[in-house]
Amino acid sequence: MRIITGSARGARLITLEGDATRPTGERVKEAVFSMIQFEIEGRRALDLFGGSGQLGLEALSRGAESAVIIDCAPEAVEIIKTNAKTTRLFDRCRISQMEYEPFLRRASGRERFDIIFLDPPYKSGFMPRALSMIANGKILNRGGVIVCESGEPDVFGGDSAAAASYKIRKQSNYGRVWITLLEWADEEDVS
Repeated sequence: MRIITGSARGARLITLEGDATRPTGERVKEAVFSMIQFEIEGRRALDLFGGSGQLGLEALSRGAESAVIIDCAPEAVEIIKTNAKTTRLFDRCRISQMEYEPFLRRASGRERFDIIFLDPPYKSGFMPRALSMIANGKILNRGGVIVCESGEPDVFGGDSAAAASYKIRKQSNYGRVWITLLEWADEEDVS
């Protein structure tokens, strides 16, 4: 794994051994950043299920102002910190070890992001819950985008209330991986 382009281009990233995390593949990561390439400069990013931190770090390398990278596993957080230092992007990161729900509860009404990366473990049920909490807490800025990586096309898991909050801007399939870009369904409701 490496940073594809930007200030940390070519920097090698490490990941946890075994199958505790599932890093985004190079081809998929390149496709994701091609889709949002003009929305990164100067923006605030959130990488909610950080793993190795590669999505948040790639956004920083491409000009994002700052990134918050969250993971619940202490081993993953140490890997993220190492990768942030290797890429020389550590000073623009806030890296925390915590579950996604407490983070989103804490961020509700206090923090907003322009780009949110959601790549939870497949079949965990975390994606619909995270999307619902982001909508209820208005954590995505007006004009922002949520990048969802999942193992199936329905990122809402049948949650019609969460689905009503967003519109799908784009959805692409890469083998067993689905990338779904979401934005607010009605920007006027975001204040």
